[in-house]
Amino acid sequence: MEWTADVTAGDWLRDRLDDSENWGRSMHGVVPRGFAAYARVFHPATRDRPVGAEWPPQPYSDHRAWDAFQRAHPDLDVIDERVDWATVAAALGKTMHPLAQWGNLVGIDRWADRENDPRDAEGWRYHDPEEGGMPADVLSTLAGILAAHTTTPDDGYVALWEGVGGLVGHLGTSPSRTFFQIGDASPELDHHNAMLGRSVPDPFNNVFRTATWQDGILSREISEGPRLELPGRGHVLFRGGVSELGDPDWVLSVPWRDRVAEAHGFPPSAQTPSIVWPADRAWVSVTEVDYDSTIVGGAREPIAALVADPRLEAWEIPADADLTFDADEVNR
Repeated sequence: MEWTADVTAGDWLRDRLDDSENWGRSMHGVVPRGFAAYARVFHPATRDRPVGAEWPPQPYSDHRAWDAFQRAHPDLDVIDERVDWATVAAALGKTMHPLAQWGNLVGIDRWADRENDPRDAEGWRYHDPEEGGMPADVLSTLAGILAAHTTTPDDGYVALWEGVGGLVGHLGTSPSRTFFQIGDASPELDHHNAMLGRSVPDPFNNVFRTATWQDGILSREISEGPRLELPGRGHVLFRGGVSELGDPDWVLSVPWRDRVAEAHGFPPSAQTPSIVWPADRAWVSVTEVDYDSTIVGGAREPIAALVADPRLEAWEIPADADLTFDADEVNR
């Protein structure tokens, strides 16, 4: 897979999306119209609970209770696991359905203040699914299924939203992103602290500071290259086999692998593609940055395959589905 400057390959998407005036009124602000069927692939949530103990009472702002909890359990083991939305709904007494919204499943009041993670009667504490991304293994499963439903599995396109922090470089006086060190001093601590000092804006002492190129994950050539401009979003475009994303180790081979983070001790990682489609346009997969699910449009066969596969939590949804945060009419 390699970067391409020929962003005209994505013009067909723009023709099938709602224009700026109607953007956001339905999923077709980001998901192309015109496919026979659509599926919604729910990004997994997570839950955790302590072993041999119970979480302190809510709210979390009761710091004394949490301080006492930590003192009483200095070596506490915590079980954490992925969980699908259907399990969350059952645990919290809600109903899972194709147009379910996370906030309604967990209780919109608790979800809105972002402080008190919902808990069930068995002591599990639930955490939000990822917006704009999914675990690498879930993506490889999704891509593997879809690659079997195109005549061009080895030729296709991947678009990445340019707004993800640190992806592209820029001209400026501070880095594209900063890595904070937590823990004991290291041989590079002085260098690290100097970098932190440079990363903090200082308009009073650096009024005439000259902007320089600040590296991102992608090269300067790519960072300054053409964008696939769609309503509300600009994307960096790559070309290659969509089947490559079906490899469980796809993170290790894509051009946007985050080697900068790896150099700071993080495990290999790569941004979830925002849009993926094969050259024959048999289907399109859209992971919108503000969605906690991925929408796939295509013929009925690939959509049925996604819904039937037990490795994914996928439901068929109608065209023009409303996926806004308060659109869940079932769980009120």
